[in-house]
Amino acid sequence: MSETPFPIAIGADHAGLPLKLVLQQALAEAGHPLLDCGTNATASVDYPDFAHAVCAAVLDGRASFGVLVCGTGIGMSIAATRHAGIRAAVLHSTTEARLTRAHNDANVAAFGARLVGPEVALDALRAFLDTAFEGGRHARRLAKLAPNAIPANG
Repeated sequence: MSETPFPIAIGADHAGLPLKLVLQQALAEAGHPLLDCGTNATASVDYPDFAHAVCAAVLDGRASFGVLVCGTGIGMSIAATRHAGIRAAVLHSTTEARLTRAHNDANVAAFGARLVGPEVALDALRAFLDTAFEGGRHARRLAKLAPNAIPANG
């Protein structure tokens, strides 16, 4: 993972907890300071609570990036993208991870613990954290996603 450690917020619901622990260990071993936003138990919980906590940490600067894990990654991604300034992507491969950072400047990676194994998730997370935003034409496109960029009558 990235040679220069930076803080990362991580959160999961009960379905994502086992994969979260694997990712968390790898991030810690790489020297990244971690903000654990929960859950840390197998009891059923509501995924939006953890997505909101991770996104708040990214938005207020306590974390450079966020990592979310639920059963599919979809619920966490939807909850995360409700926050202005968060660009979350569900990742299933290193190609998706690289492109979502390079082209979309994603700042939150979401994983589906029921869909992606630990090895693939680790590889995708490494690619996500090691890829820089390319800017250029992609910056122009991102500006069109800013709050209020789309008229109310759409």
